[in-house]
Amino acid sequence: MSARIDAQLAFLMEADRLKAVSRASRLTDGSRFENSAEHSWHVALFALTLAEHAPEGTDLNKALKMLLLHDLVEIDAGDAPIFGEVDAAAMAAKEEAAATRIFGLLPADQAKAFRALWDEFEANETPTARFAKSLDRFVPPNLNLANGGGSWTDYNVGHDAVTSRIGPKISNGTPALWDWLAPKIRAFFDK
Repeated sequence: MSARIDAQLAFLMEADRLKAVSRASRLTDGSRFENSAEHSWHVALFALTLAEHAPEGTDLNKALKMLLLHDLVEIDAGDAPIFGEVDAAAMAAKEEAAATRIFGLLPADQAKAFRALWDEFEANETPTARFAKSLDRFVPPNLNLANGGGSWTDYNVGHDAVTSRIGPKISNGTPALWDWLAPKIRAFFDK
């Protein structure tokens, strides 16, 4: 039992490093950039609050687990801002290696279970993964709307770039939320 708890605590202490990974999104008040741990908590809260908009067949409990785990790989790989210049293949390789290392800190049964959740999220093929993944893309534009443009201003992107990059990702898992968000983005860029 002691070795199991040692492994679990090694994982949990490693997970604490996610607090030091800065993201491109600012807090709603614009005062600073959020970190990836804050994002993971916030997107899980979005899932809990907006669960009624999930596609049929979504397992909310599983989605919450995915969202708590999905960005742990950023401890090693860093954040890849959606409007930044990122080599997608290189980032995917870094994230795969990070998932192997970080989840590998756990006892074998938990390592396998957590890695399976992360892999399902990344594959984005099940209703649960599509819901979780769409919310991961839904949070940042809402922060940008609240703080006066945030990363849209930082990356000098316009309406078409925003909607083409995030629209399909959000509508794939939560069409109602995209239908709600799209006019707000249009209004922001029209003013």
